[in-house]
Amino acid sequence: GCGTLAVLEQNEAGIVLLRSFDWNDGLFDVTWSENNEHVLITSSGDGSLQIWDTAKTKGPLQVYKEHTQEAYSVDWSQTRGEHLVVSGSWDQTAKLWDPAVGKSLCTFKGHEGVIYSTIWSPHIPGCFASASGDQTLRVWDVKAPGVKLVIPAHQAEILSCDWCKYDENLLVTGAVDCSLKGWDLRNIRQPVFVLFGHTYAIRRVKFSPFHATLLASCSYDFTVRFWDFSRPNPLLETVEHHTEFTCGLDLSLHNRGQV
Repeated sequence: GCGTLAVLEQNEAGIVLLRSFDWNDGLFDVTWSENNEHVLITSSGDGSLQIWDTAKTKGPLQVYKEHTQEAYSVDWSQTRGEHLVVSGSWDQTAKLWDPAVGKSLCTFKGHEGVIYSTIWSPHIPGCFASASGDQTLRVWDVKAPGVKLVIPAHQAEILSCDWCKYDENLLVTGAVDCSLKGWDLRNIRQPVFVLFGHTYAIRRVKFSPFHATLLASCSYDFTVRFWDFSRPNPLLETVEHHTEFTCGLDLSLHNRGQV
């Protein structure tokens, strides 16, 4: 069906709806602009990306339609001085965009399955990771054609990946095999850690912006779980407040305890 982008604001009254935008296909992912607090980009089931401005009541400002299948993931680079966006699609490609330019700058091919997740490195300019149904995690450099690194991370589809905020060589993957695995890019033969506990596919995983060894994951088992991979018993907490598939989560950059 159709998709809606809801922009929410938290104030004394709680969480209120600031703006709502409709699109004629499902919206799968969203990313805030890193250079304009009013701008966000969504990715959609029709393969397009939409740029929205919360200061305007109508939208989108612009639509980029290049992917030939669902655009499942979109992320805005957090490295200063770069205004780059990466999108990942079920057409097995990732695309690089500059929102000021009307077409993609580059297309990255190599995955042999749908791409579920594309995430910029918070440390290395022009570097992003992608997770795919082909069971691999891949690392790319926008300045060089071709894939930089291929990690056969799981024997199952990988739905999510994220970079550690404190170690430029550390990534985590979450997969349909219910496990989370940590990967050191300098030695990819074995995972640094493996975390078990979820009972269905892991849909999203995020490293904490405040703690080097803390991460959060959510799953089709309806739960959100918090982990500290440095501990002998890494599972810190399981939250069971959802009554349906838990498809996304993120950790606040401003409030240490907010998810």
